[in-house]
Amino acid sequence: MDSQGQATIFILSDGTGETAATMIRAALVQYASQDINIVRCKNVRTEEQIDSLIEDVYNRKGLIVFTMVSPQMSRKVVETAAQRGLAAVDLMGPMLAALDTYFGINSSDTHTVGLLRAVDDQYFKRIEAIEFTVKHDDGKTLTHLDQADIVLVGISRTSKTPLSIFLSHKGWKVANIPVVLNTPLPPELFKIDQRRIVGLTIDPESLTRIRKKRLEKFGQDPGGEYANMGHIQQEIEYVSQLFKANRRWPVFDVTDRALEETAAEIVRVVASRLDIPYTSIL
Repeated sequence: MDSQGQATIFILSDGTGETAATMIRAALVQYASQDINIVRCKNVRTEEQIDSLIEDVYNRKGLIVFTMVSPQMSRKVVETAAQRGLAAVDLMGPMLAALDTYFGINSSDTHTVGLLRAVDDQYFKRIEAIEFTVKHDDGKTLTHLDQADIVLVGISRTSKTPLSIFLSHKGWKVANIPVVLNTPLPPELFKIDQRRIVGLTIDPESLTRIRKKRLEKFGQDPGGEYANMGHIQQEIEYVSQLFKANRRWPVFDVTDRALEETAAEIVRVVASRLDIPYTSIL
């Protein structure tokens, strides 16, 4: 503790330090009466940084808690702290050593620094994509349509929503817009990057079966206009004309195709059109 009786715990981490902070907060529940200050030192990647930080810890009579993936950096913290007579608690090293032994791995020096942060970033990106996609399902809202990675356009029951949700779980922000017979598409659609727009179509017979089954599932009359072959043919002809008028939009036929297969093709084409690296994660 310093001269004023305040305890300072320094977190030294090669990542964000969140793991150590969580564990420290859990432990400090047992010391509620103590005046404790936590200082988180992130992205500590060099021995020079360690020297400087431990000098600060020494001046403030603090305690060191560290999470370092690199054994070399861990040893540096322990040795430098010992030279200054400071306590240093290694939260990550013993766990990695135990896991290496358990898995029969002798590769501690190859562990990746900052990997947890990368995983967290992917997780939050996926959550953001899912939230965006749900909000922009079936043309519910056209605000921020320009933020969509992919925009699906098609008539009812051409797998717009299932494809959107599937792609969002892979980190893609997807909006989908329904095409209604003899109704113009929203003008907002033509103000965004047209390379992101994808058309969906389907065989009339397949669509008729799908719509009838859906109506029957919900106890509705399958003999109405929605599942009528003549009406469906008009819808498909109408959307075909829209796609011909907008030839920049690639069109995918979803008839009897697996969702994963169509999604993979959409990602490949959109990534190519936007000239971004395509990594198959589907």
